[in-house]
Amino acid sequence: MKRLFAVIFSLLLASAVHAQNIELPAPHKTGGLPLMEALAKRSTSRSFDARDLTPQQLSDLLWAGFGINRSGGKRTAPSAHNRQELDLYVLLKQGAYAYDPVKNTLLQASTEDLRSLGAKTDAAVCVLFVADLSKRQEKPEASKEWAAVDSGFIGENIYLYCASEGLATGYRAGGFDSAALKPKLKLKPDQEIVAAQPVGYPKS
Repeated sequence: MKRLFAVIFSLLLASAVHAQNIELPAPHKTGGLPLMEALAKRSTSRSFDARDLTPQQLSDLLWAGFGINRSGGKRTAPSAHNRQELDLYVLLKQGAYAYDPVKNTLLQASTEDLRSLGAKTDAAVCVLFVADLSKRQEKPEASKEWAAVDSGFIGENIYLYCASEGLATGYRAGGFDSAALKPKLKLKPDQEIVAAQPVGYPKS
């Protein structure tokens, strides 16, 4: 009987943990503005409206940034030597999440609203570019430089998605509180935050 209760408790616990994650709708892979129109509208913003993005917009945003678009786990943005050392973390009002591109799911890392540590704005979303430097084979400083370059590719994808969707965004190579964020996100020693990119509706 005790074993039965233990099994039931484990299942309930697993269910509760899973419930904290967010299963995103399938991303839209067609539509949007033609490329040249999106490039014409691409811009940087530091001022945002506080309105939330829809789950569909969040799914499309993350897929455009660094989703899987081909067999073999190939992504929408390149990375040097295909190391794919970057993970996207999403800071929302209800908590912080790691983006799982395979399952198209947000995995909860914190229940705190950490946007002020990442964006310092009223943007609904702050995307953090977190590099796992253990995946690179260069010296530490070179690994960080490559990760910074790779984050720029993802950032530009997010810019173009926002231009097409009528959203505002602005890539930031600094200004985020890495020292405060790392323990709250439970990052490993080899993980470094290399950039942040708030996304939201433009402030009218």
